[in-house]
Amino acid sequence: MRSETEMNQLFMDIANEDRRILAVYMNGSRTNKNVPKDIFQDYDIVFVVTETKPFIEDKNWICKFGNVLYMQYPDEHPDFPSDKENFYGWLMQFDDGNRIDLHVESAAHAKEHICDDKLCRILLDKEHILPKIADSTDEDYHVKKPSEAQFQACINEFWWCSNNLAKGLWREEIPYVQDMANFVVRKQLEKMLSWKVGIKTNFDVSVGKSAKYLYKWLEEEEYQHYLNTYFGGNTSDAWESILSMCDLFNSATEYVAEKLGYTYNVEEGKAAAAFLKHVKCLPRNAKEIY
Repeated sequence: MRSETEMNQLFMDIANEDRRILAVYMNGSRTNKNVPKDIFQDYDIVFVVTETKPFIEDKNWICKFGNVLYMQYPDEHPDFPSDKENFYGWLMQFDDGNRIDLHVESAAHAKEHICDDKLCRILLDKEHILPKIADSTDEDYHVKKPSEAQFQACINEFWWCSNNLAKGLWREEIPYVQDMANFVVRKQLEKMLSWKVGIKTNFDVSVGKSAKYLYKWLEEEEYQHYLNTYFGGNTSDAWESILSMCDLFNSATEYVAEKLGYTYNVEEGKAAAAFLKHVKCLPRNAKEIY
């Protein structure tokens, strides 16, 4: 597997040998000092070019980066808009294990948008066309203190949508339950736990995509509790995980409410959890809920 030094040198060599490439910058996890380094970190590289079209039309130029195992062309997806004149990308997995998320960008677009992401580091600027940028930082991704309205909306969404989990579990519609649990209800739990972390750290950290770094700041027992809220295809296990999720959400919400001085309608949470437990005990041939 090519080392980070070798990969960075490769980017510089390709850029320096091509007059159409005016500058190179990197963003993503490799510019974030708070992200642990590992073998799966990709290289998010942008080549600022005189014109994107020649690079898009020349399908062979990306071979300069190595032997591609497989790749994706996100800007060719028929269901999503793209701006090929200004920004175009290739996502490439190489046979040595490295991955590059490579983009070409017009100079005008780069000048206007390079500061949009503070996780950015300029590697090369041949003609000094790019604006000066501050040192790379993940501050834009730090947990933000919620307003009371945001806090209340999170609570309402969690408990209301637990109703959907109840009916889905009673019907044994696991695909529906998985979607509702992971893409709706869990997102509210992630928010609440992230706010708890924010309070503990003075809102000065990022918990990462999908709150994957929660383990850094939650107590070991609490984080294990969180992991236990994930479940597979067994309905009985799903019930236990969902009820565990409710307990964890309730305790985190009480913490956040107390620390931020916000109101939490504990009785509503208890009522929603009680409804779940009631439905769990309903026989499959029940004609009424109550």
